[in-house]
Amino acid sequence: MTTARRDTYTPETLLSVAVRIFNERGYDGTSMEHLSQAAGISKSSIYHHVSGKEELLRRAVSRALDALYAILEEPGGRRGRAIARVEYVTRRTVEVLMAELPYVTLLLRVRGNTKTERWALERRREFDQRVSDLLKAAAEDGDLRADVDIRLATRLLFGMVNSLVEWYRPQPGGGPEEDQLAETVVRLAFDGLRTGAGGPHGA
Repeated sequence: MTTARRDTYTPETLLSVAVRIFNERGYDGTSMEHLSQAAGISKSSIYHHVSGKEELLRRAVSRALDALYAILEEPGGRRGRAIARVEYVTRRTVEVLMAELPYVTLLLRVRGNTKTERWALERRREFDQRVSDLLKAAAEDGDLRADVDIRLATRLLFGMVNSLVEWYRPQPGGGPEEDQLAETVVRLAFDGLRTGAGGPHGA
């Protein structure tokens, strides 16, 4: 019976529980005892899978970061005019946020109090800088309005996308609103930033 119990409790299910508790209590406010109670297994069983809660944090934020950085390597994030690439990256970032909501939420809430948190913050800044560079390139191409400050536009774009973790909650089976969310974010942001009125998105 003990073996069967251990086999059914995987590192992935443990990570899922840990991320939920980290998001509810905050990473600093979570103890191994909290994780043990939430998972319904002993602390020694947790240590069988990981060295401690910081390893769980590292695995969780790595999952979010890997998904975000993968966007930059997709064809839509690498090819074409900068304006099309930054719209693509924005759209896919929203999609990743919806798909990996607990993990991205945790990433956006790390404070930098541990080595893992500082590493995650630095990686997140690097990703944000890559997107910012695309916006700057689009402006240099003449595809963004000259009367809009790019630094301000970048902050507003990140603010809009990142705020989704505070209110977005997936619905069972999805729905039309969920399917349209990423496209709506792109249109709200770039219809006001593009030179001229509108224009084909992702062209």
